[in-house]
Amino acid sequence: MTNQIWLDEYKQWNIESTITLPDEQTSLLDLWDNSFNKFQQRKAFIFADQSFSYAEIDLYSRKVATFLQSLGLEKGTRVAVMMPNIIQYPIISLAVIRAGYILVNINPLYTARELKHQLNDAGAKVLFILEQFLPVYDAIKEQVSVEQIITTTMTEMLVDQPTELDTLDTKKYAFKQILLKTNAQDYIRPKLILEDTALLQYTGGTTGVSKGAELTHKNIVANLLQNNVVFKSYFGDRDAYEDEIAICALPLYHIFGFTVCLLHNAMNKGYATVLVPNPRDLDALVHCFEKYRPTVFPAVNTLFNALLHHEGFNKLDHSRLEITTGGGMAILKSTADGWEKLTGRIIREGYGLSETSPVATFNPPVSNTFSGTIGIPVPSTDIAILDDEGHQLAPGETGEIAIRGPQVMKGYWNLPEETKAVMTADGFFRTGDIGFMNEKGYTKIIDRKKDMILVSGFNVFPNEIEEVLAQHPKILEVAVVGIADEKSGEVPKAFIVKKDDSLSVEEIQIYAKENLTGYKQPRHIQFINELPKSNVGKILRKELKV
Repeated sequence: MTNQIWLDEYKQWNIESTITLPDEQTSLLDLWDNSFNKFQQRKAFIFADQSFSYAEIDLYSRKVATFLQSLGLEKGTRVAVMMPNIIQYPIISLAVIRAGYILVNINPLYTARELKHQLNDAGAKVLFILEQFLPVYDAIKEQVSVEQIITTTMTEMLVDQPTELDTLDTKKYAFKQILLKTNAQDYIRPKLILEDTALLQYTGGTTGVSKGAELTHKNIVANLLQNNVVFKSYFGDRDAYEDEIAICALPLYHIFGFTVCLLHNAMNKGYATVLVPNPRDLDALVHCFEKYRPTVFPAVNTLFNALLHHEGFNKLDHSRLEITTGGGMAILKSTADGWEKLTGRIIREGYGLSETSPVATFNPPVSNTFSGTIGIPVPSTDIAILDDEGHQLAPGETGEIAIRGPQVMKGYWNLPEETKAVMTADGFFRTGDIGFMNEKGYTKIIDRKKDMILVSGFNVFPNEIEEVLAQHPKILEVAVVGIADEKSGEVPKAFIVKKDDSLSVEEIQIYAKENLTGYKQPRHIQFINELPKSNVGKILRKELKV
């Protein structure tokens, strides 16, 4: 279907244009076994200035996998993880998949309403949760599918804390006790194949409410092999050197952080990866840069921009920094220019979605300037620009970006109609993003097809916010749109028609905080007398954006 005009770029720069998938009887487990053997005594992760070797991560994750298997769960059981970037996260996420189960990454800042939806939609039977988020879970624990919970604390792996296994409540375990009382030799390696599901990555998707992108072992393995080719184009055919450091400030529950930081940088290439639990604590992040002097730093525009405006970051020596990759949201030229001026490194922008595992495009290491595009497709990937009827458009013409490749999801979890709506007959995933491709095969995103709002790389849907706000007794009507924001790219703005004149902005903010996670809360609220509507009564959001 596509002309693959980008292949000339591959030839010109001697980059492999295809990947070869392993035997169908293999899985992520084979890749990880190889990495654990190869990097055994090297540092795998650094958390709170404490190092953990690949051998330790291997042992701990096998112990947790063994514990999960001891619960008598069936193959394919969904196991959820709700915590920030702490050392337990890689241990648990690897363990879930090594045990033969399906990982469900959950944003730890979710409200009870959001958590309930995701747990029940996934049908999660087990939940690993940071202790401080227990009140959120407790509010809905009688209404969800979860049968076992395992709690942990921020410092549990750092200090020798006495933790007692609660024998009175067999539904609740402490993480440290699992490590102390489980024998890794009891681990039974499950029979997994490429077509088995590895994780459910929840996303707003291109339409509707949050849904689980079902990603198979094949999807993730393919994306790691594609990332290998990108890595090779920059650094040659090698793994990370032993002294090379990657900083992971991207949340591991987000597909960008999960695949790029955890699975590619750490588990595939052998980078000692510094886990940053709270990237908003810029002082702590700058301390990481100062202490560890990273060679690799993937981030989103908002984080690059925040660092540029941090006085301490401006005083650091960035000479060891070799590559900075940007994704999750558009990289602004002003950010890219400032970053290059300060660090001497160009932000190499890529593009992807939860539905594509996520990496779909990359910028080859051929230009000495910020390209302003999302680059060309990664190996074994086709990109087409489609009109509303699904016909392919010529270079320079604007339409919907569609992606086909081995990294494209199996579908939305238990949602065949929604899956059908985003897949073409010839296997392209319709992203909902509008853009065009130039004559060399580089794609530029110019807008989103739907009214989706992209807040710091997270998909936010106006109708979810509207649905929540509309339940407030003093609100008559509400419409939400995204407006430009220097820090986050976009933020939600709510236009509200009052039912009760006493309604205040503060009242709405409190209500939103109770029902919506931070990035979904309207940053701007405006009261109006009437919402613009079409002849059939449909609210015209586009008129509110003017």
